[in-house]
Amino acid sequence: MADVAVVGGGPAGLSAAQYAAKNDLETITFDTDESWMHKAHLFNYPAVRSISGEEFLTIARGQARDRGATLYETEVTAIDQTDDGFVLTTDDDEYTAEYVVLATGGDRSLAEDLGCTFTDEDVVDVTVDMETSVENVYATGAMGRAEKWQAVIAAGDGAAAVLDILSKEKGEYYHDFDMPSDVPEL
Repeated sequence: MADVAVVGGGPAGLSAAQYAAKNDLETITFDTDESWMHKAHLFNYPAVRSISGEEFLTIARGQARDRGATLYETEVTAIDQTDDGFVLTTDDDEYTAEYVVLATGGDRSLAEDLGCTFTDEDVVDVTVDMETSVENVYATGAMGRAEKWQAVIAAGDGAAAVLDILSKEKGEYYHDFDMPSDVPEL
């Protein structure tokens, strides 16, 4: 069983995968490679002067893998809640996880199937930590926003979700702050 299953491979999903994996949570990520980032160019993202969406995805995927996340290029067709967590179904297999981070952009169907509460704006109702009404399920980026779809906001949502998961796991508020001496050689 994985600790965290991330569904979606854009800025929110890859940010969540990176934070979870670097903090020793067994992390699996599912990506259909249909991110809006394929049409984007970033020059309004902190520390990025100018980068294509394609290059951003390549780098972010590499970072998630380097930190220990396993990435699958396949669609999650269903998520079922069990007594022990969640079962994620793809065309080829089933995977289990204790936590699920949804990062599927404007496609909110998995959240709807799980029974997550929606707002009057027809987006997933989330807390400031991105948790939905279904315990241990998080919805990030455009899933919980009717507007304000930006890569930097989505990446922050993915980080917020995993910081909440890490806080739950550690039993106290956890923040992810690295010093230069913390950085492993990659």
